[in-house]
Parts: sequence; C-alpha cells; structure tokens
Amino acid sequence: MIDPLNDKDLQAFMELHRIPGQILILDMPTPTVEAAAQAVGVSSRQIVKSVLFTVPAAAVLTISCGDQLVERRAIASLYQISRKRVKLASPEVVLELTGFAVGTVPPFGHRTSLRTLLDPRVLTFDEIYAGGGTHHALVRLNPQDIVNITQAEIIDLHTRPI
Repeated sequence: MIDPLNDKDLQAFMELHRIPGQILILDMPTPTVEAAAQAVGVSSRQIVKSVLFTVPAAAVLTISCGDQLVERRAIASLYQISRKRVKLASPEVVLELTGFAVGTVPPFGHRTSLRTLLDPRVLTFDEIYAGGGTHHALVRLNPQDIVNITQAEIIDLHTRPI
C-alpha cells in the first residue's frame, strides 16, 4: 500500500521550491468546498480544487474555482478525443499519482509530474486556498505561484468548446 503524503511533505516541498504561502492547520475537517470556505471565511470561489482526470495513456490535473464544475469537453478538446474518454481518476489512482487522498490534493508537490490545466478564473484572485495535504489543512497562496511552479497551461475549464 502507498503511504499518503501529508501537510509536512507539502511544507517541505514549498520550502525547497521557495513557494510563498502558508499551510493552515484547521480545527475542523474541510471535506467540501463549502466547509473549506466557511473555515477560512472566504467565498467558495476562492477555494480552488485540484481534480485529477485520466485520458488514454495520461493523467491531467485540473485546478479551478471551487464553485465550478470542470467541463470534460474542455479536456477532450485539448487532447482531441471524445469527452467520454475523459474519466475522473479513481481514489486509488489519485493517491498513487499525487500521493494525496481525494479531497486533500494540493496543486503541486505530487509524487508524479502531472500536466496541469488551470482555469483563468483562479487568477482573478490575489489569494486562494487549496488542498493542504490532509482533511484538516489548506494552503493559502497567490495563484500565480501555482502557474510558476507547475508550468500550468491556462485553459477555460468551464465553458464547452464549440
């Protein structure tokens, strides 16, 4: 069995790569975007979610505002495949590739280097909160730091491509 990474592993990654930001250890779990937003007193739009999808022979991490659903057609269009071939990664695959459990995945610091797609709406904030490696942690940071460290591609993940 794979041992999950945690907020201390994420903190070490952030220090190693000189990523400004702060891991907040919370008194309560944040299993949903709404719970996370309430815990830190921000809009659910400022909570970003890191969601892993699989396409044939690859995995892709999407980062988007918490109040929005990722449109699979946007990913399918990028890979030039049908949207039916874009699958939400299973919890086992998420843990294997990222090192983090579903619901705790940060935007960086994963076991595997992942192609990362970031919705431009995330960049409208000076400060966002993302998965912090455990159900009791969030990382507060500037979204541009996600782009810098992951080389994320900016792509509209919420609008259906024509």
